Amino acid sequence: MSSNPVAETVASLMPRAKAELTELVAFRSVADFDQFPRSESEAAANWITAALRAEGFEDVALLDTPDGTQSVYGHLPGPAGARTVLLYAHYDVQPPLDEAGWVTPPFELTERDGRWYGRGTADCKGGFIMHLLALRALKANGGVPVHVKMIVEGSEEQGTGGLERYAEQHPELLAADTIVIGDAGNFRVGLPTVTSTLRGMTMVRVRIDTLAGNLHSGQFGGAAPDALGALIRVLDSLRAEDGSTTVDGLTDGSSWEGLQYDEEQFRRDAKVLDGVGLIGSGTVADRIWARPAVTVLGIDCPPVVGATPSVQASARALISLRVPPGVDAAEATKLLQAHLEAHTPWGARVRIEQIGQGQPFSADTASPAYAAMAEAMAVAYPGQEMQYAGQGGSIPLCNTLAALYPRAEILLIGLSEPEAQIHAVNESVSPEELERLSVAEALFLRAYAAS
Repeated sequence: MSSNPVAETVASLMPRAKAELTELVAFRSVADFDQFPRSESEAAANWITAALRAEGFEDVALLDTPDGTQSVYGHLPGPAGARTVLLYAHYDVQPPLDEAGWVTPPFELTERDGRWYGRGTADCKGGFIMHLLALRALKANGGVPVHVKMIVEGSEEQGTGGLERYAEQHPELLAADTIVIGDAGNFRVGLPTVTSTLRGMTMVRVRIDTLAGNLHSGQFGGAAPDALGALIRVLDSLRAEDGSTTVDGLTDGSSWEGLQYDEEQFRRDAKVLDGVGLIGSGTVADRIWARPAVTVLGIDCPPVVGATPSVQASARALISLRVPPGVDAAEATKLLQAHLEAHTPWGARVRIEQIGQGQPFSADTASPAYAAMAEAMAVAYPGQEMQYAGQGGSIPLCNTLAALYPRAEILLIGLSEPEAQIHAVNESVSPEELERLSVAEALFLRAYAAS
């Protein structure tokens, strides 16, 4: 990184950043209170509240959002007449999944091979630390030149929409000229990237019932309708032979124009096993950024160990459908529900419950904020030009903010590059990326204030 006072300050702050991220990662702040204690999320929220107050933020508050979780808000005043920038991150995390699959404990930050491992290091507790580093660097080098609002969400990973609904009920709270969402990531380590599109999502739980109770498979199997077999048929109907998503009435012909994703690089990033083919058609970028994608997230059925010779009376599945820009998520939900009902065999009873939904997002990249970010990233990443990429994941808040503040510019940056393996076991963050992106954000705020 080229020498400049902001970069030097951020570099000097990295040991402190590691210590703070270690403390924050230690909270088991999964916002699924059937699995993890609410007290863990509340403790993380309190930690962030204290951190904002220590940085001089005013009006710091724990916001009780309608989904029963808490978001943290604060305001850092800037010079009179300055623009306002909203910085976003979230402190809730995905469950650790199979803790036995972690090389080191998921809620204990551990340095290994030049990376910091732990749940939330990249997604998105590290994003909050990135914001703090950028602001500290500016305060040490002439001051923060804009008004800053900080919002740190407590349930983003659950898709329950608490902060979106709270923002709609208090539209003045998060109003800003520009919004920086710190929950995306570079296309690869060392390549500065802003995410210009996001797929939306819908999540449904489907239950199939066929019998009043389980039956002996020897006595009744062959004529008694098997709920698990019916569910398997339904789930299989959601994919074509090549693995492409097939939801009746949902189009699948979009193409991605822009930065492309080399197929062999994708195989390495996704850790696809040798000999196993990719699914879908078109370029990799088409498939993960511009087209719908269905995923079966879980199935309720008897485990193999302990299973009995029974015809199953009931079975459930949780299904996610990623929705590309240009497709309305609510309409996609209706199509998915109609598809599941239409493809349920044997007259089985089917019940569908919507769990979460978020609209896709597409940014206006021809705006002053994007020019300022390109300028900042060129300094933070010498010799590299800022790239535009899509992201297959969803951040429903983006569309809520775009609707509430249609004149605001929205940029998505962050620490979730492919090696971070967010949502998987052994999630990690590159400290070099944390350092460079913190420099980039600080320089962006300075350039944007002067534009």
